Amino acid sequence: MKRPLRIGNASGFYGDRFDAVREMLTGGELDVLTGDYLAELTLLILGRDRLKDPALGYAKTFLRQMEDGLGLARERGVKIVTNAGGLNPAGLAGALRALAERLGLPDVRVAHVEGDQLPVPEGALTAHAYLGGGGITACLRGGADVVVTGRVTDAALVSGPAAWWFGWGPEEYDRLAGAVVAGHVLECGTQATGGNYAFFTRHDVRRPGFPVAELHEDGSAVITKQHATGGVVDTGTVTAQLLYETAGARYPGPDVTARLDTVRLDADGPDRVRISGVRGEAPPPTLKAGLNRLGGWRNEVVFVLTGLDIEAKARLVREQLEGSFAKTSDVRWELARTDRPDAATEETASALLRLVVRDADPDAVGRAVTGAAVELALGSYPGFHVTAPPGKGAPYGVFEAAYVDPAGVTHTAVLPDGERVVIPPAAVTRPLEPVPEPPLPEPLPPGPVRRAPLGLVAGARSGDKGGDANIGVWAPTDRAWRWLAHTLTTDRLRELLPETASLDVGRHVLPNLRALNFTVTGLLGEGVAAQARFDPQAKALGEWLRARHLDIPEALL
Repeated sequence: MKRPLRIGNASGFYGDRFDAVREMLTGGELDVLTGDYLAELTLLILGRDRLKDPALGYAKTFLRQMEDGLGLARERGVKIVTNAGGLNPAGLAGALRALAERLGLPDVRVAHVEGDQLPVPEGALTAHAYLGGGGITACLRGGADVVVTGRVTDAALVSGPAAWWFGWGPEEYDRLAGAVVAGHVLECGTQATGGNYAFFTRHDVRRPGFPVAELHEDGSAVITKQHATGGVVDTGTVTAQLLYETAGARYPGPDVTARLDTVRLDADGPDRVRISGVRGEAPPPTLKAGLNRLGGWRNEVVFVLTGLDIEAKARLVREQLEGSFAKTSDVRWELARTDRPDAATEETASALLRLVVRDADPDAVGRAVTGAAVELALGSYPGFHVTAPPGKGAPYGVFEAAYVDPAGVTHTAVLPDGERVVIPPAAVTRPLEPVPEPPLPEPLPPGPVRRAPLGLVAGARSGDKGGDANIGVWAPTDRAWRWLAHTLTTDRLRELLPETASLDVGRHVLPNLRALNFTVTGLLGEGVAAQARFDPQAKALGEWLRARHLDIPEALL
């Protein structure tokens, strides 16, 4: 049996901690170092970069990190696998070869994966399919030291190297599913080691280290971190990341569908959590695809309302501007009551009135907004001012998810010697079907209750998938799970989060994780780049839920 694969992650998004590559390469033993740089919004940014310069379209930060990291990785025998290639993996691969020559490392072998880009429909900026790990596997088998990809699934950065390391075949679903689950835990970097964690006050998470997975040949894994790094790895931090941006029990991908309802987590020592029991199924017959386009133009003005008569001041501004945006397609007002009575500072005595306008015509959100707002400066409510001078408006993006036939996608590994290896689509597929809801635990016996925040007895993490949001909620103990599973229904969620009241809310029960995963369809409009909501990625939706009060058994408090 081959020894475990030790694989780490040094980036969860484009803009993550720059020195993480060095920290991971010098902090302990690794076989593979991954970096995830892509998100729905990132591809829109890279698309705009490439409009300015066709040679761009990749994450420039990664290339700068390799000025130091390439030599360190070579010296320590660590393979590097990253999706930083974005819209131009061949361009980044070429830039890396040139960098290796300048650094005196001409023997560094660079490969890349392509084929994810689809024909771009008229009016769109980018179109891409989400590829699996097969191209990465082929590149590593071809002797690559560095593998650059475009849009692969985030978990493929781990499952691809795992299949290479252990020699797995494409239908070893349980093993592949275990690697996909480990990859999902690693993909967002320090979110697995205490970052953005609901119970952050219980640990020192000022500078959490990046995560490492020790993958075993049977598909099980231990999640940990490099020695002498901050943060924490426990069953709670791993549960939080497992629930992040997922939905039901079936977690589909191009190589395998992982069954999240089979995942078991167990403590394996300090900062070590074992993942076992993961089952996999054949992947779905279609590939997920993403399309980014410019949706129009957007502008925003934030009026500061201070002291008394906040509601009346807000009403006056709205009435004064009412006729200014008659031709604007989307006008939204939001009053945030951040003010406090008898406040000790002017800022804490102030509320914020946010005006957001969107339209296909840049002129409709430009001078029409700035002129109307500025002209009120001496003729509106007392204390009139805004947080920043109104701008001329900016374009916003829209992300659309679609599904395509894998036969129309040429997934290709370009090996270090230039050989092109086409990766065939999955020979066996299985349509996705909902998993029957498992039985709920025995409810707690009746007893006294107290009105208190949900977050005292449950953790949560939330995120976005296009225009939809998910909220994963978990109980730290069996007794809390017995209460949570029966209490937090879809109707109760809508009561606690009134913004969701008119939307389609789904609930998925994951007993092994003592967790509920909610999906809220359409909460985010056209996605993060459209900025249709105050929290456009739903990052804090779970924390809002945890702050809501309901009757909780005193035995849990």
